[in-house]
Amino acid sequence: MNDTARSGRRAGWAAAGGAAALVLLTATGAHAEGRGDVRAVSTVVNGGANVTVGTAKKVTFPIAITIKDNSGVKGLTSVSTFNRSNAYGFFDWTGTTCKKKTSTTSVCTATMSVDPAWIAASDDIDSNKVAGLWTVNATVKANDGDYWIHDAIAAYKVKRASKLTTDAAPEPVAKGAKLTITGKLSRANWESLKYQGFAGQNVKLQYRKAGSAHYSTVKTVKTGSSGQLSTKVTVTSAGSWRYYFPGTTTTARIVSVGDAVVLK
Repeated sequence: MNDTARSGRRAGWAAAGGAAALVLLTATGAHAEGRGDVRAVSTVVNGGANVTVGTAKKVTFPIAITIKDNSGVKGLTSVSTFNRSNAYGFFDWTGTTCKKKTSTTSVCTATMSVDPAWIAASDDIDSNKVAGLWTVNATVKANDGDYWIHDAIAAYKVKRASKLTTDAAPEPVAKGAKLTITGKLSRANWESLKYQGFAGQNVKLQYRKAGSAHYSTVKTVKTGSSGQLSTKVTVTSAGSWRYYFPGTTTTARIVSVGDAVVLK
């Protein structure tokens, strides 16, 4: 994307979500200081799961922060989250709810969201490089006016969504004949808002015999330059075939729909 196009998209994104300012604050305004004894004692992002972002659907997830102070907890005054290595981020803080657990402890949950259409305008690099390990900063406040600005209170992964297909042919097939299993692995491109083939990845071919409850791995197949998969197997019984990709630090795990093959 050229600089003129990106600048135009950035202006529109800021107007739509207000999160461009959030990105700048996370990159340049982080501190680890405050006043008094209020502290965030634990932080859980998205219930402990990765956050996966595709090309079209708005993504929303919680950051639950447990806060303690002897006067009681007033709440959160800021929350930001961004890539730990390059300091870019595209999630907007859209609201907070706090639940009092005891006289000194509350759990405040910040809601974070992004529309994938905002992403490419939120940075001046290839937006796909923002996938990976992310961190959370937050400022917490107590009823007596104590506050604390926390850096890096949680780490989690933000991943590009993936797609995976499987097709077995010919169908039906004779016992002892060769079956060709093809497919394709692709992942979200946050610049183009399309899915593109993911090359050079090890994908597991799995088989489940008819009547069985579980799949088992038969072999590992590497994706080609466009994410394509193809391998041959000898058929010994009727059953279902599928591909399974375990994921990477930047790309989500995915399992294809199984393709059932019967014998002639």
